[in-house]
Amino acid sequence: MTAQTTRSSTRTAQTRATQGLSIVVPVFNESKGLPSLHERISEVARFLHAKRGLAVEIVYVDDGSRDDTYLVAQALPATAADVQVVSLSRNFGKEAALLAGLDHARLGAVMFMDGDGQHPPSLIETLVSRWLDDGYDVVYTAKAHRESEPKLRTLGVKFFYDLINWGQRQKIPEDAGDFRLLSARAAAALRQMPERNRFFKGLSSWIGFRQVRVDYEPARREHGKTTWNVWTLIGLSIEGLTSFTVAPLRLASLLGALFAATALLFGIWIMLETILFGKDVPGYPSLVVSIMIIGGVQLLMIGILGEYIGKMLSEIKARPVYFVAEHSVKHADETETDKPSALHVAE
Repeated sequence: MTAQTTRSSTRTAQTRATQGLSIVVPVFNESKGLPSLHERISEVARFLHAKRGLAVEIVYVDDGSRDDTYLVAQALPATAADVQVVSLSRNFGKEAALLAGLDHARLGAVMFMDGDGQHPPSLIETLVSRWLDDGYDVVYTAKAHRESEPKLRTLGVKFFYDLINWGQRQKIPEDAGDFRLLSARAAAALRQMPERNRFFKGLSSWIGFRQVRVDYEPARREHGKTTWNVWTLIGLSIEGLTSFTVAPLRLASLLGALFAATALLFGIWIMLETILFGKDVPGYPSLVVSIMIIGGVQLLMIGILGEYIGKMLSEIKARPVYFVAEHSVKHADETETDKPSALHVAE
């Protein structure tokens, strides 16, 4: 590497460092664990500022919590980084909360991490290093292994990624989570996405740029109980599939073609049996089963089409993705300043 290249890389890293980092943390009923999480993030922010001169802010997005999460978040000290607290008017879902955090992030690069403590803050410095030192624009994390999870869930996850990546030029990395860092230009690209039905994992991969994977072990949840169960995960999977890919429509078309071909071959076989061997056409049981199978496939296809039509209707209505009820900013070297609590509309 030449001296000129080294100086150029150093200037690039310094430019990125000057932009700073916004850490977006969506929270929902996390009042008990939020203070300890904030303390750990603040320690990392203090280290990044001291060692790299990186300005850091933390953006907590309260997604309509039913406990006192917003009040706890407001009371968090801004000792090592600026603290923004954005309270949504109701529970809009995690994807909307991520968008709200992205919209309110004031510094260049943006990092997303969960508020339940399972995304270890100790890993933040590693992600920042891959961004600043190695020049990656998207640094995403993925579970190192799934041995401890039920086999059925593991197979379901694999089927989901196989289906969502089917026919896609830009693949979504398997096991990738929302815990990721985006450079300033990657975050700017993500902000340009106009759709309201968002799937951040897919969009973060779709924008391109230089991307790298970092494996990690999720930390144990110390407080509260997860709101994710089998049905919410299935709903999220359907939301992601219909928001990001047309693979279910292609699968429905293939099923239709497969059943049509099977019916044609079966019809030819019945004709040959009748003409060549004089056998009678089978009776009602086979007919009833065939009708039920074909009817079930048709209903499945109609349901898939309905999901996409619903997405189209949502996009046509163009309703705001979220509303902000309260928004406060606490600077690291100043007292807290509250913005008006009137309802804000996400543009």
